[in-house]
Amino acid sequence: MVGESLTILYHLGAAWLAGSLVGLERSFHGRPAGFRTHALVCGASALLMIVSTNQWQWLTSIPESTIRTDPTRMAQGIMTGIGFLGAGVIFKEGLNVHGLTTAASIWITSVLGILFGVGFWLPAVTATVATLLTLSLFRWVELRLPSEYYADHVLSYAIEKTPSEEQVRELIARHGCVVKSMSYSLGEHGAVYRYHMVLQTKDRRNLTRLAGHLRHSARDLLEFRLSPAGE
Repeated sequence: MVGESLTILYHLGAAWLAGSLVGLERSFHGRPAGFRTHALVCGASALLMIVSTNQWQWLTSIPESTIRTDPTRMAQGIMTGIGFLGAGVIFKEGLNVHGLTTAASIWITSVLGILFGVGFWLPAVTATVATLLTLSLFRWVELRLPSEYYADHVLSYAIEKTPSEEQVRELIARHGCVVKSMSYSLGEHGAVYRYHMVLQTKDRRNLTRLAGHLRHSARDLLEFRLSPAGE
């Protein structure tokens, strides 16, 4: 019994450590689900799997030979529950969808807990290292890969001073951006005309230059919004 108890403690301790390491990376980058959340998710997943795979220890009134365990059903239940937790950290704001990486890290953390809980050490340790490398090293790689950037852009003009669509597109093009889509709206009881665009560029600095131009040089512009898409 002492040896079995130590084995259970090893499994729980390893799961807690793996979840804590993943959570530290998330906390360092200011994500809503960080150190404590990931440690608890991984530990809880491991604990539930240990309960499932060691039923004969707590079902003492039933002969061990009659117990038929199916740990995969517990694993399915864990993953279903984690889906609700992951969905809670995802939200959309304009073109931006925030929390996807954090939701994925919660999901993989629960998988790590399952692996450590059943004592599947090789894939558990390998997956922990791979997760940490993905969250840290791949961030560095991602920032240096050539990419296209998108932004949600709104221009508001007084109705009598609204430039033509061609003039607006020319302004955008001069700053290295392409208008991928454009919509129009009339507000303030017909006093304000708005262009609502989705911009594309290959250099994020073009968006900064466009914002600077609109701030200092654009005439007849009542207001603007430029929201780059990101994580």
